[in-house]
Amino acid sequence: MSASVTGLLKPWTPRVFLVRWSRYNPYYLEPEPRKDLYSIPESELTAEQKEERDLKAVRPIKAATSGVTSSPFDDPVLSKFITMMMKDGDKVLARGIMTQTLESIKRNQVEKYHKAPEGKRDEIECNPYAIFHQALEHCKPVIGLASIQKGGKFYQVPIPLTDNRRRFMAMKWLITECRDNKHRRTLMYEKLSQEIMAAYDKEGNVIKKKHELHKMAESNRAYAHYRWW
Repeated sequence: MSASVTGLLKPWTPRVFLVRWSRYNPYYLEPEPRKDLYSIPESELTAEQKEERDLKAVRPIKAATSGVTSSPFDDPVLSKFITMMMKDGDKVLARGIMTQTLESIKRNQVEKYHKAPEGKRDEIECNPYAIFHQALEHCKPVIGLASIQKGGKFYQVPIPLTDNRRRFMAMKWLITECRDNKHRRTLMYEKLSQEIMAAYDKEGNVIKKKHELHKMAESNRAYAHYRWW
């Protein structure tokens, strides 16, 4: 009976019992937020892209989630940092702090640019987004430590880190350093801008923490054979 009822339903009707925890059945296509893909001429498309474009003309498409955007100013790494910095679900406050941080970095760099002599102005980076990404790259550790038990004893074994783990540790160190180890009367965006600029110049406590982790991994390299994966 259920099979006959399912056959009578239209293919674009949402059926919850076919796909668990989803109101869309497999007939729906995934949304594509990138606008540049829609402006490609048909002559330059591959066979798969042509087939996908033809399917989008006749089949329904899922609604995009709230975190998906087609804005050219969208930065997923910056959005991830804002989400990690957020407390008690107040994302508006976290986004405002990050905006003030980037504005403070921009002001300081432009001031340096105008004070610098003509020959050294090209060396000064004024784009706060480029400074943030470069500072984050400087904070990322290459290798980490994992606690592994062998013979009733725990060993700190050096392990390689994935890209997501490296990015997470760098962001966590930046946020923790600004919250815990800075003067409490200093505003959060001022502390964050100072720490980002220090990391951009390969200085500051976050860079020291990364070097300390590398030294510990180097000193424990004798236990590297305990890593089983």
